[in-house]
Amino acid sequence: MSDNGGVPSPATPDGPNTPAAPDVPEALDPTGLRPRLPSPLCEVADERFARHGVRLLLKRDDLIHPELIGNKWRKLAPNLRAAAGRTVVTFGGAYSNHLRATAAAGRLLGLTTVGVVRGQELADRPRNPSLARCAADGMRLHFVDRSTYRRKSRPETLAALLRSVDAEDAYVVPEGGSNALAVRGCQELGAELRGHGGVDVAALACGTGGTLAGLAVGLAPGQRALGIPVLKGGFLGADISALQESAFGGRRGAWSLDDRFHFGGYARTTPELDTFAEDFEQRHGLPVERLYVAKMLYGLVALAKEGAFAPGTTVAAVITGTPFS
Repeated sequence: MSDNGGVPSPATPDGPNTPAAPDVPEALDPTGLRPRLPSPLCEVADERFARHGVRLLLKRDDLIHPELIGNKWRKLAPNLRAAAGRTVVTFGGAYSNHLRATAAAGRLLGLTTVGVVRGQELADRPRNPSLARCAADGMRLHFVDRSTYRRKSRPETLAALLRSVDAEDAYVVPEGGSNALAVRGCQELGAELRGHGGVDVAALACGTGGTLAGLAVGLAPGQRALGIPVLKGGFLGADISALQESAFGGRRGAWSLDDRFHFGGYARTTPELDTFAEDFEQRHGLPVERLYVAKMLYGLVALAKEGAFAPGTTVAAVITGTPFS
């Protein structure tokens, strides 16, 4: 385990020559949860793409596991293996899919989990359905003010947070689950699309960028990854480059971002987006998650209309989640 200013950090260093994760008891091995891999890849007929000569496939990562859905499985599994039974501390906002997935993994594997939640003001309010699910799955919730949350990656702040939750020896997973281990875990997503179905473009919604960072590396030469950020700000490109640097030693693969389809930022939707998602559901019988998947699909329809994809292009849209219920 590396020492980050006295703060315990993941047992496996975040570098391109990372050694194998330690052996863990079979009961704590996330592969024992029987994920469905590779996830299915299916074609859908949609005239909004067909009229421009574009073929649309759906990469159903939402079917990997009923509780560790999509990229959450791919990012969490290597980190849970590296945790080797220790308490897992991680971070997220009030509606974080990552917090819910980590809490579910803790329940399923018998691991203690702690979620550090952005927003001290939430501590005394009734739990929203997302945080209520985390608590029901056994996650201890620790609320912090937004200023402290912004500084969470600083060694002194992280050390104080771990002391405050009595978990100084915990395994720490960053917000969104995106670190070098997670990026390498997502490389397999690209490998599953490598030459499969003649895929030219693999598209997905991006939060912290870890999934795209790994996906792009797994793709074959001539394939490219397209990310649709769900947060505004235009910062994600630098974050993805940094993640690839930590995982592979530098920028890898062909990837790009289109920042136009965040609909106001994270956890925000509009009536227009809701109408689009409802229409897609009716057309294709696919429940469309609003905060990530709907924005990605909307972006792809807009890009096809703009002529961004040459006739004959096959686009694989990665379905990373399902509507929360």
